Amino acid sequence: MSNTIIVGLQWGDEGKGKIVDYLTERSDVVARAQGGSNAGHTVISGGTKYVLHLIPSGILWPEKKNVIGNGVVIDPLGLLQEIAKLRGQGVSITPENLFISEHAHLTLSYHRALDKAREKQRGENAIGTTGRGIGPTYADKIERQGLRVTDLRDPAKLAHEIKWRAELHNLELEAAGYPKVDVDAVVAETTEAAEQLRPHIVNTVVYLNEALAAGKRVLFEGAQGSYLDIDHGTYPFVTSSNTTAGGACTGSGVSPRRIDQVVGVAKAYTTRVGGGPFVTEDEGISDMLHDMGREFGATTGRARRCGWLDAVLLHYSVMVNGCDSLAITNLDGLDGLDTIKICTAYTLDGKTINHPPATIAEIERCVPVYEEHPGWKQDISGATKYDDLPPLAKAYLSRLAELAGAPVSLLGVGPAREQTLVVS
Repeated sequence: MSNTIIVGLQWGDEGKGKIVDYLTERSDVVARAQGGSNAGHTVISGGTKYVLHLIPSGILWPEKKNVIGNGVVIDPLGLLQEIAKLRGQGVSITPENLFISEHAHLTLSYHRALDKAREKQRGENAIGTTGRGIGPTYADKIERQGLRVTDLRDPAKLAHEIKWRAELHNLELEAAGYPKVDVDAVVAETTEAAEQLRPHIVNTVVYLNEALAAGKRVLFEGAQGSYLDIDHGTYPFVTSSNTTAGGACTGSGVSPRRIDQVVGVAKAYTTRVGGGPFVTEDEGISDMLHDMGREFGATTGRARRCGWLDAVLLHYSVMVNGCDSLAITNLDGLDGLDTIKICTAYTLDGKTINHPPATIAEIERCVPVYEEHPGWKQDISGATKYDDLPPLAKAYLSRLAELAGAPVSLLGVGPAREQTLVVS
């Protein structure tokens, strides 16, 4: 095990938390580098279900160190709620195992209000955001008017900085016909949160690079997925950060030269939440998975849209991220099918293409080209090693890897930590 980036290869919800949790045993530090509380990583350990939003999945291993990096946008109230819930489940969270970057930006109440107001104003053009204020926070960051975690250190300065920003955003809310936020309330709740979070604040860029220099192994936990990347995703139906492997470096302050490998995580089929094109979406697959109690968002509870595996998207993601290997999750979700389809190409206006086109209009005109594989028609959730899988399941994985352009190294056959298989 070396310094590794874990990245989602689809539209998020690929099961990255499960893979990070599994690999944490062989790591020393787990770092989040982008996204915010719109992320939802579900980990099942010892029969207990843990849902993480801002805190790295490595927190479930008591001896490991966890970093929330400079590229993350942090809702201080949401973070404290998450800490309280995890502590209530017996998880130890202290200033010795959770470090928060002083350079990370803050998501406050007015960001959430703006997010919801702007989404309503879009009407039929709504993106399908979580309403957690992520986009407006990153917008403030880019416009150079954001608040950072380091501002939590000085209560007097913090109050001043919040007030003029909140008043500025209230002008937009008022003009759009939405209720203004209570500026004094924002100051009070943020100041109170600052008291509790202050002991965790450090320069995580220095911390991570000193850990690497000391020979520590760092695992970088990606949030969302490659097709939600602000540059490489299905724009504008994307998130507001770089969710691809490069974002792990800019969002942590660690040089690309210190990264040893990239592991891409994908489901054995495809899902997405919110609006946007989805070439292989299939109502029958959606109904089957929802009836099994699967594919509901960890953050929002929304039912995910589901479809067949899209190898066009997968191959492109592997290329953009430079994946050394794949972790395929939820293979057991296909156990009951007689026939399983894989999309190997698109036809667009009568021409066959092998990569996703740039515009939403073009993607919506794409027709999937499928190849069919016989299903294995048996429960694989009890498999404890790769050799336990039926030959048809192995054949499906082999073809998936061939189309993606990277070998499968890990395999999920159920939600629990123990249901992760190493593929030799």
